[in-house]
Amino acid sequence: MSKAMKIAIVDDEQDMRQSISQWLALSGYDTETFASAEDALKVLGPEYPGIVISDIRMPGMDGMQFLKKLMGSDSALPVIMITGHGDVPMAVEAMRVGAYDFLEKPFNPDRMTELAKKAANARRLTLDNRALRRELSDGGQIMKKLIGQSPVMERLREDILDLGQADGHVLIDGETGTGKTLVAHALHAVGARAGKKFVLISCSAFEEDALAKRLFGPMQPEDSQLPAVEEARGGTLVLEDIEALSDSLQARLLSVMNDQGTPAETRIVGISNLQQQDKTLEDVLRPDLFYRLAALRITVPPLRQRGEDILTLFTRLSEQFADEYGCDAPQVSAQEAAQLLQAPWPGNVRQLINVAERAVLQARRGQGTIASLLMADHDEMQPVMTTEGKPLKEYVEAFERMLIDNTMRRHKGSIQAVMDELCLPRRTLNEKMAKYGLQRADYLG
Repeated sequence: MSKAMKIAIVDDEQDMRQSISQWLALSGYDTETFASAEDALKVLGPEYPGIVISDIRMPGMDGMQFLKKLMGSDSALPVIMITGHGDVPMAVEAMRVGAYDFLEKPFNPDRMTELAKKAANARRLTLDNRALRRELSDGGQIMKKLIGQSPVMERLREDILDLGQADGHVLIDGETGTGKTLVAHALHAVGARAGKKFVLISCSAFEEDALAKRLFGPMQPEDSQLPAVEEARGGTLVLEDIEALSDSLQARLLSVMNDQGTPAETRIVGISNLQQQDKTLEDVLRPDLFYRLAALRITVPPLRQRGEDILTLFTRLSEQFADEYGCDAPQVSAQEAAQLLQAPWPGNVRQLINVAERAVLQARRGQGTIASLLMADHDEMQPVMTTEGKPLKEYVEAFERMLIDNTMRRHKGSIQAVMDELCLPRRTLNEKMAKYGLQRADYLG
């Protein structure tokens, strides 16, 4: 269960503060009370993890002044105003200034709880979105999400760092489920536009007229968003399923790109999910648009080409799901490790995520095998130990590395505990860690 949201209760009347606090505490909220707006402002800031309930009539700084201060600090902070009888015009003015809602005395406590729940949910969503934006604007953090030491992943990270610093438009392609959208986020996060807008549009999610309006406008007065080309100005506009653009929309997009000049004010990143054997993206896009985008191109590798990364990813994912479901992660045998490595993975990382979650659920029930999950996903897969001429030695080494890595993380870098569990002398463990590039410092803490 997620941590309870805080509720700051601001009222100069002690009895009112306490009664509201006690009622909301019974509903599971973490309440704190303040006798004045001035006291509350010492605590309430832009990242306050909760909502505010405030009386509108208070000595000193009244509720309206208090509200304006809060809105100036964080306009997305939900503030519920408590008004006396006859203060409805003032409540309406508070709503205009930015109050979330108001309660008129005497109010129904259940109504207050319901309103607080809605406001808290809105606040949680706001804070989660802010945290996600910070994470996606932090190049170092997002690059860590591109897990893997395989040569193809090393090259992918180098390409992202190189192209992130360039000014041109970019084409990202690759099989379904490989993480192309994550790569687009990373490109934005490591480049000069990191602090600017990142706008993502799925071209296949709209009918043509709706897509034209979303991309280029015109917008109506009641619309809450700018056209995407305006919204993303100075930043990055990512167009998923760019092959879904009609000829006329391709022409309009190209016109926007031409009008920007060089270097482009807004970077356009096209993501292609075209999987037809008889057609390429070059066949679908008009040549001038294709070559403008494909001048800088990143092809995200399929999971089956990433070798030991498959085991690393599976381990991380299964541990995350085990933590989420409150159980132990499944222990992978040598044969299961080999099966994970030689599976065809047509759904790539997205499929691996599903398999890891189902493996955790199976382990929690004490039944099922990883092989059965793989067979269910791909009926033609045979549970053999080697494939495509890859020697058994490679599977054994991959499993050995995974086993040492898992044990080191579980024991937080305690060499003695790892030696005891794996029955390895210190010298042998040190040699194997050096062989597999494992550093004790990475597991401490």
